[in-house]
Amino acid sequence: MSSMFGKPRASAERPPQTPLPECNVAILGCRGAGKSALTVKFLTKRFISEYDPNLEDTYTSEELVDQQPVLLKVMDTADQDGPGNCERYLCWASAFLVVYSIEDRRSFEGCQRYLEVLALHARGCQRHCPVLLLGNKLDMDQYRQVPSAEGMSLASRFGCLFHEVSACQDFTGVQHVFHEAVRAVRRQAECNPPARPLLITEDRPCPPVAAALALPTHHGLATCTFNTLSTVNYKEIPSVAQAKLVTVKSSRAQSKRKAPTLTLLKGFKIF
Repeated sequence: MSSMFGKPRASAERPPQTPLPECNVAILGCRGAGKSALTVKFLTKRFISEYDPNLEDTYTSEELVDQQPVLLKVMDTADQDGPGNCERYLCWASAFLVVYSIEDRRSFEGCQRYLEVLALHARGCQRHCPVLLLGNKLDMDQYRQVPSAEGMSLASRFGCLFHEVSACQDFTGVQHVFHEAVRAVRRQAECNPPARPLLITEDRPCPPVAAALALPTHHGLATCTFNTLSTVNYKEIPSVAQAKLVTVKSSRAQSKRKAPTLTLLKGFKIF
């Protein structure tokens, strides 16, 4: 199920028939790292203290990153003790946020397993997706078990960006991280533009054998011929349609208040 959060953009900013570019972000990490807290903080500017660790869902928000609109889809994963059934997000996401708690060294060690899985997947499919390593719960710095230097070292080892944030206090920092993921995806797309579509004839079928061009014989060499094909009246093959997640609004969001709510986040307690 997909849920819709964030402020809807005015219809004047873009024609209704023009689809927004999409960016899919998967949030990975061990239980207790604060993945759901980061997700809800970004979408609603609120902090949650209680949530269901087994809940996994995808949420949608229209964002404006560097004055460019984007439809940002966030998958809040619910792995228990490490990577499991990874295919559900490896083939879906265009960027990954790998989260650990700075006060829990076990969650930091679990991040290394996620980074190894992502690196192995990138080598296997030859498709690079940006990865950001996040140290969460910066507000608990007095109980820190993972120094910033260790987080930076791990991020450098796997070639990913590194940030430390607080889902409890700092909305601006959390928003910056998600927007950085969008920027990284855009930079990656600029470096690797999509391949040009194949061309096919529409009006005329190609003849079975094209006109042959004969080369003159020199010094007893056999005559060679080259077949040529007409290239007029060609048309690009339309791109394959992409599947889109269904966006669902809660009944309260459709009421007279028209404000986004968290009624679909089962088990969440909002303060």
